[in-house]
Amino acid sequence: MNISIIDYGAGNIQSLIFAFNRLGVTPEVTDNPEILKASDKVIFPGVGEAGSAMNKLREHRLESVIPDLKQPVLGICLGMQLMCRHSEEGDTNGLGIFDLNVERFESGLKVPQIGWNTIRDLRSPLFDGIEENSFMYLVHSFYVPDNGQAIARTEYGIPYASALQKDNFYGTQFHPEKSGEVGARVLENFLKL
Repeated sequence: MNISIIDYGAGNIQSLIFAFNRLGVTPEVTDNPEILKASDKVIFPGVGEAGSAMNKLREHRLESVIPDLKQPVLGICLGMQLMCRHSEEGDTNGLGIFDLNVERFESGLKVPQIGWNTIRDLRSPLFDGIEENSFMYLVHSFYVPDNGQAIARTEYGIPYASALQKDNFYGTQFHPEKSGEVGARVLENFLKL
């Protein structure tokens, strides 16, 4: 199986590589549009700030490539947020795959949310074999409000979408690669899509 991790200089992808290696897969890290288009599965990671990450996507000429991918694509953390229409972080326009906005957690909550939290209302093959209220690892100050494309929800002051799906595009606000055995199961399920 041919797995690509999008390389646009946004985030630590080493933990993702190790997570796939543990599943017996060696992903290719690339910013080459032709390799991405030919891959069986694509991972869209992201750690950092939305505005600078979108600038890096544009520098690598990937902002028009990603929305046109036809195979399963998994956006992780900022990667999921960049697949949305707009983010309050830096007043940034995203890729618009999900017609949703990314908002900042209200004052009064400790931000970023760092650590383990539960996911519930699981409704996708991405969560096959995963129990309701399983714990996942999260680090984020911005979130996607609960919506009809949510395939998992988490509560942090308010319920929000901790995973999304539209057609062949999936997104997780949590980091499956840092979420132990349950996260590994999410990645394994993604490989089976």
